Amino acid sequence: MGDRIGVGLIGSQFISTIHAEALQSVPDADILAVMSPTGGHARDFAARYHIPHHFTALDDMLAMDDIDMVVVGAPNYLHCDITLKAAQAGKHVVIEKPLCMNLGEADRMIAACKRAKVKLMYAEELCFTPKYVRLKGLLDEGALGKPVLLKQSEKHDGPHAEHFWDVQRSGGGVTMDMGCHAIEFFRWLNGRNPITSVYAQMSTSVHTARTKGDDNAIIILEFANGVIAVAEESWTKLGGMEDRAEIHGSEGVAYADVLQGNSIQTYSTRGVGYAVEKAGITKGWSFTMYEEIWNYGFPREFEHFVDCVKHDKPPLVTGEDGRAVLEVIFAAYESAGTGRKVPLPFTTDVDKPYKLWKQ
Repeated sequence: MGDRIGVGLIGSQFISTIHAEALQSVPDADILAVMSPTGGHARDFAARYHIPHHFTALDDMLAMDDIDMVVVGAPNYLHCDITLKAAQAGKHVVIEKPLCMNLGEADRMIAACKRAKVKLMYAEELCFTPKYVRLKGLLDEGALGKPVLLKQSEKHDGPHAEHFWDVQRSGGGVTMDMGCHAIEFFRWLNGRNPITSVYAQMSTSVHTARTKGDDNAIIILEFANGVIAVAEESWTKLGGMEDRAEIHGSEGVAYADVLQGNSIQTYSTRGVGYAVEKAGITKGWSFTMYEEIWNYGFPREFEHFVDCVKHDKPPLVTGEDGRAVLEVIFAAYESAGTGRKVPLPFTTDVDKPYKLWKQ
């Protein structure tokens, strides 16, 4: 491995554009190839981001000796097979959330990467979001006292990726799409103390014609150290993305709003060309973002993962963390299906989380 890390991107849709833009800001990374099963997509993506190679076959890209690390932005149901092939080819893996479809797949992915001595890095950007990093800093330095209640809310009007509407390919709805963010965020904030129980309520409130998955969810976690965490997730909010968090401690409280807190309050009778992710109509009042990818933490996230590969460091967020999140997701769907609080550890052979909620 040289001074620079060669990267291959797997996928060419919305999340892969974020991966490309973030990686282009990392000094030690070179994006060498992109792979998509749709040839036109791969070619156009490569041209847009000045990537020298594009492929429609994963094996062809994995055969490139100069690629040290792959970034998986493919649909959820493909995560496991891609990771197994990448590990066998000796490539380090950054995997988008959620880790995969079920706990059995998670175990196979973790084991394969360990056997191949490659890193399995779980792409949870909230652990790198600058405002949330500062929020955790306030907690860690004792400014808020002992943590008592954690809250996180992520809401918009539905996923970019078409596969997320299809529970057969995604595994679930908004809990799989965005609840995974909150769960790992809480684990990270709370020093990865064990979660002891999960209670959840879910509904398909608006998008009944598009999905069998949940489009609204509330998830309550209890930790072994007594901390309570509440996640609010929605695919039914209009008017732009919401991403905010709160820490309530014994000696203080802190509120963080990733987007609106850093935005330009804008009024326009004509509308804004681009305001913020999922903004929709921008006539009248809107909040206009700048450096949106930086605000989310993607460049910092990929700088960290590249550094881990280059210097053989353990990543902040691992495949094991992704599995822990998936276990909580399964427990949340079980809770929503039964109406009961579910204790952890939770085991199941069910292949897709939503099946525990809707038979």
